[in-house]
Amino acid sequence: MVSYLWYIAMSTLPKIPPASKGSVRRRLSRDERLRQLLDVSWQLIRTEGTDALTLGRLADEAGVTKPVVYDHFGTRNGLLAALYQDFDVRQTAVIDAAIAGSKATLQDKARVIAGSYVECVLTQGREMPGVLAALSGSPELAVIKRQYQQAFIEKCRRILEPFAGARGVSMASLWAMLGAAEGLSQAAAVGDLSEEQARDELAQTILAMVERSKLTPDSN
Repeated sequence: MVSYLWYIAMSTLPKIPPASKGSVRRRLSRDERLRQLLDVSWQLIRTEGTDALTLGRLADEAGVTKPVVYDHFGTRNGLLAALYQDFDVRQTAVIDAAIAGSKATLQDKARVIAGSYVECVLTQGREMPGVLAALSGSPELAVIKRQYQQAFIEKCRRILEPFAGARGVSMASLWAMLGAAEGLSQAAAVGDLSEEQARDELAQTILAMVERSKLTPDSN
């Protein structure tokens, strides 16, 4: 199910092809141009790797002048950060759709959260690890990654709240869950664990976290 939702999320975004020589150019809106530049960037990373992605090369591949690319991204790190955000939007759409289609039980919510997270990481393929490696240590990545982590934690808190104890799931527990999700997914991505092992262990971690919250006495 998640694979299908991932395909839908990827395929429903409008694709703006790069301009070809001799073609009549239509003036794109700023949003359309951004979509085109991101699509061309993903294609370039997919075929040649992240090292090949520079602002100048992107301009050539997209059939635009360098100032257009610089106006959108400013720096190469700015471009890579925009790609990370683009992936996050698609990943969030996949997880939201999977959660919306799940049953209203703790077991199913935990299963879907775990399965969606692990499979989204595995579906990154070649592209996202290269983007993350290129951005490693940059302030752009630190800001974006923290925003994503906080949004994911808040999403999980809301989903699991109906099944938790009176005081809810603690922030410490939610951060621990995220750490487990990242670690298990990466272990599956490099082959140290199977996808099923990572998914099942994460689901059990989520279930245990919620059950533990019920043992915390109500302060009232």
